[in-house]
Parts: sequence; C-alpha cells; structure tokens
Amino acid sequence: MRSTYGRVLALPGAALFSLTGLVSRLPLSMASLGLVLLVREHGGGYGAAGLVAAAYVAAAAVVAPVHGRLSDRWGQRVVLLLAGAGYAIGVAAVVLAVTRDAAAPMPHLAAAVAGVFTPQTGSLVRARWTHLLRDDRPLLTTAFAIEAVIDEAVFIVGPVLVTFLTLQVADVAGLAAAAAAATLGSWALAAQTATEPPAGGHRTGPRVAMGWSVLGPVLVAAVGIGVLFGSTEVLVVAFTEAQGERGAAGLVLAVWAAGSLLAGVVVGALPAPADAIARLRWTVLVLGLLFAPLLLAPTTPWLTAGLFLAGVMISPTMIAATSVVEEYVPPSRLTEALTWTSTGLAVGVAPGAAVAGAVVDRFGASAGFAVPLVAGLAAAAVAWWFRPPPRPDRALVPGAVAD
Repeated sequence: MRSTYGRVLALPGAALFSLTGLVSRLPLSMASLGLVLLVREHGGGYGAAGLVAAAYVAAAAVVAPVHGRLSDRWGQRVVLLLAGAGYAIGVAAVVLAVTRDAAAPMPHLAAAVAGVFTPQTGSLVRARWTHLLRDDRPLLTTAFAIEAVIDEAVFIVGPVLVTFLTLQVADVAGLAAAAAAATLGSWALAAQTATEPPAGGHRTGPRVAMGWSVLGPVLVAAVGIGVLFGSTEVLVVAFTEAQGERGAAGLVLAVWAAGSLLAGVVVGALPAPADAIARLRWTVLVLGLLFAPLLLAPTTPWLTAGLFLAGVMISPTMIAATSVVEEYVPPSRLTEALTWTSTGLAVGVAPGAAVAGAVVDRFGASAGFAVPLVAGLAAAAVAWWFRPPPRPDRALVPGAVAD
C-alpha cells in the first residue's frame, strides 16, 4: 500500500497540487451547510434555507462544464484566477443579503453568483493526475483514490469547521472561511504551472466526440447520488436539532465522511478493476440500500453508525465513476467531462436539499431519509440499465469527430 501511494505522490509537483486541491475544495462541504445554518440563524425555516442552498449549487452545476471547457482550451491558470476572485465577491454578496434580511430573491441571486464562480479544482486536479500518469495508467486508480480520500477529508473537516464557526464564533464566520479557502486555494493552484496539462487552444474545426453514450448515463446516475448527498446534509441538521443536539450535526457528517475516507484508502491500494462499470453498478446499489435503516434510527448515535456504514460506499462509488469517465472520454476533453460529472452531483444536491427541507418541515427528519433512499436506488437503476460501447484504445489519437 505504502509503495503504491509513494510512487504516485513522488511524481514532481503531485503532492503539492493535490494538497492545494484539498484546501480549495473545502467549500464543497462548507458552503451549502453554511448557508443553511446562516439562514436558520436569521430566523428562516428549513425550506427557505434549502432553497438558498439550492440556488448556490444549481448555479455551480450549470456553469461547471464551462469552467472545464475553458480550462481544456485555454489552460487552468486563467480560469482559476478569475473563479477565485468571483467566488469571494459572490459569498460576500450572499452574506450581506441574508444578514440584512433582504427580501427574496436577493439572497438566492447572490448565492447563485457565488455558485457561478465556484472553482472546479477537483476536476482540474484529476486532469493533472491523468496528464502526469499518461505513461503509467495502472496508477491512475491510486491517484483517483487519493483525490477521493481528500474529498472525504474535506467532508470530515468542513462540516465540523463551518458548524463551529457559524454557531460558536460568528454567524458569518463559516462562509467567510469557505470563501478564503476557495479563493486562496484556487490562486495557489493557478501558480503551479509546471503540472498544468497543456491547453488545447482555440479550435476552428469540429471537436473530438465527448463519448455521451457512457458519460450521459454516468451523469444521470450522478444526479441521483447528488440528491442523496444534498438531502442527507439537511436531514442530519434537522435530525440532530430534533434530538436537542444541534451542535452534533457537523460531527455526524464528519463520521459519514470518515467511512468514505477509510474505504478510499483501501480501494487506492487495490489493483485497478478490470470492469469499472461493474464496480460502479454494485457500489451505488449498496450505497442506496444502506439508507433504508436510517428511516428507523431512534437516536443520534444510531444515525451516526448508520451513516458511517453508508459512507463506506461513497469513495468506491466515486472512484469507479471517475474511472469510467477517464476510460471512455478522449483526453482532450477530460476536464470538461469530469466537470459534467460534478455538475450531475451538484444538480442533484440542489433539489435534494430543497425536497428534504420540505419533507422535514411537514413530516419530520426521520421520514426525510426516504429521499436519499429513493435517490440512491434510482441512480443504481440507471447504472445497471445502460450498456457501454467497446472501450476506446488509448494508444490511438482520437480523430476530430463532431458531437
């Protein structure tokens, strides 16, 4: 295990850009939860809080592929510099709108501005790994596992940090910390030009085909997984508050992420699967089914234990999805393809948070766990339904085929 990870991290610049990606991705686990907590601190209901968070993640989802396409064509540096600056401005706007009790739709529009400029550093870092390991592809599973582990480390640190800062320091402190991490992290990654994949430049002819016969179903399945993620975040806050343990929400979400982190470390040490699609099908199915017992969770400790088990399936699912995309999408459009996958997750997070908030307001937190259960099973159905074409030969240079 140690030698496999050591070989990957010993690549020039790899450890630095991966660590930078960790910092810049903290808003993934801080921003939407911070918005929910901030709106709640100013008297809004869970439904209202979920809608503000949904505006943020929906805007990020719509624009994410644009970030990826611009990064593929013009290079990562300029996109990261602009995104970092815009994100700081957007977060400042939403904080002002909420704290000054601005009427709708001002908080939602401000949240959308922040979403538009959300740096897509996760996809950009994975594209850097693919570029560095282009001559040693068996190590890509380990590299993707490192990023999955970092994602889960972010989801361990982020919820605890934003909950503590918002509830114990100042109501705006959590979102301010998220903005600082995103802006400074994206600028630091932009400065690391030695590991940046070469830009494709402006193309006047037809673009290489994206590979939508595979990317499309993966994208749809990602929407279902995103609903699962978004709804769970709101449900944990509501459940712990109903139990009189409001401050425990961040800890519960951190334990959920810890299960995924541990699984990611194990997967990264294993050989690459012969069939990444088969692994994706089984992992997403088990992930969805593990939410069924949470409908009956009587206490916060029971909920925490159940979410830890569900978390064990997150990293294997996301690593498998990334591997599928990397195998079937041409390298010249990989960053864009990875952002499409992130878009699917984000598109799901938005309605997941909103629907879960509405269910909690009407039926209670426990009943709300039907939302991630149904979403996970729907994602599994899509993964099992589609039939992929033969994998392309990476040794061949893809032709310029229009989409």
